Amino acid sequence: MEELLPLNLLVRGQHALIEHLVGQSEQVHRLEELGLRAGVPVEMLEPGIPCIVRIADQKLCFRDADLFSVMVRPGVAS
Repeated sequence: MEELLPLNLLVRGQHALIEHLVGQSEQVHRLEELGLRAGVPVEMLEPGIPCIVRIADQKLCFRDADLFSVMVRPGVAS
């Protein structure tokens, strides 16, 4: 099984499973409201700053600071 890494280290087209969120409670709560929760599959559409990810049928754009708060397990197809 692949090791955990920050969301920003995924490459274009790579799929992963969100394992947990790290950060201040307000930041974690905001990310959870956007759909970033443990167990949710995610796909990196456009890496970089900012980056674009797909969660379910929605696309989300994040600044670099947000990405380090999302720890994922790569290799999980959505």
